[in-house]
Amino acid sequence: MDTTTILMPLLVLVIAALYASVGHAGASGYLAAMALLGVAPAQMRPTALVLNVVVASIASWQFLRAGCFSWRVFWPCALASIPCAFLGGMVQVPGTSYKILVGCALLCASVRLLWPRAAHEPDTTRAPGTVAAAASGGVIGFASGLIGIGGGIFLSPVIILLRWATPRETAGISAVFILVNSIAGLAARPAALAQLPPALPLWAAAAVLGGWLGAASACHHFSALTIKRLLAGVLVLAALKLVIV
Repeated sequence: MDTTTILMPLLVLVIAALYASVGHAGASGYLAAMALLGVAPAQMRPTALVLNVVVASIASWQFLRAGCFSWRVFWPCALASIPCAFLGGMVQVPGTSYKILVGCALLCASVRLLWPRAAHEPDTTRAPGTVAAAASGGVIGFASGLIGIGGGIFLSPVIILLRWATPRETAGISAVFILVNSIAGLAARPAALAQLPPALPLWAAAAVLGGWLGAASACHHFSALTIKRLLAGVLVLAALKLVIV
């Protein structure tokens, strides 16, 4: 039994639990793990998307059932994101410099999430304008398609920093957002499904367990501050993945 067979399910379980706790599905983490363990490049993208669908489905159900969701924020973001993600996936750009730029942006967002809130800052949320939400979704979708990672890693800090939703609602919005975009990504490249590794069912089982544990903990046990801190940690991991891997 090789190293990948032993370590990958364990890594998938941990990544899925951590990411699902903030409404994410873990594509950037799975890609990093596969790169480190030497999985063939042709297998990485479709495998990450399949695992994304598995974890995002569980997280979406958990957050929706708990009432942690906002349709008024979700629908304009998703409506613009899906077609823009297709367009982004068709563009070829110098990958290294762009990934470093995005990684730095994620690090900045993580710092801002951990920054102490001033006493005069309100603790309420405000509904986004439809145009603003659609524009954000479109830009995020295009960027996600361009560099091949899940859009939730960009959407969550935008929603929280602009106070469009509470941290728990943000996690639910991100989970469903990632689900629809991951399904669209797989549908756009059906031939890539033939490249899926034979060990995928085992990895998917680990993703189910990790996603369930992470999403359930966030819905019922984590405070808003804890979710923000976890999100900041996830952003740092994703940034490091972009810059290093």
